[in-house]
Amino acid sequence: MINYEDFEKVEIRVGKIIDVQDFPEARKPMYKIKIDFGEELGTKQSCGQYTQNYSKEDLMGRLVLGCVNLEPRHIGPEISEVLTIGVEDDAGNAVLVEPERPVKLGVRMY
Repeated sequence: MINYEDFEKVEIRVGKIIDVQDFPEARKPMYKIKIDFGEELGTKQSCGQYTQNYSKEDLMGRLVLGCVNLEPRHIGPEISEVLTIGVEDDAGNAVLVEPERPVKLGVRMY
């Protein structure tokens, strides 16, 4: 188990998806996603396996939660700067976790 102080180091913030592109170079079906986290953090890129449950149009404008303080990760030729937060559905595919109501971009989960 981790202690509360360790959990406080994880920085999960609200962002808005502003661009979604196909990612044909990925080994698994995936999108390249640009997320706006507001003035303080700006725009960051993420790569996610959301093609089974979401079209590109479904994702545009959606509020999402993202861990913004992990080290960037290479996924094929791209760099993913943010880990978008999701859960697995009954078929093993990703479902995004999102705020229930509109909130300011960049606010931190607590």
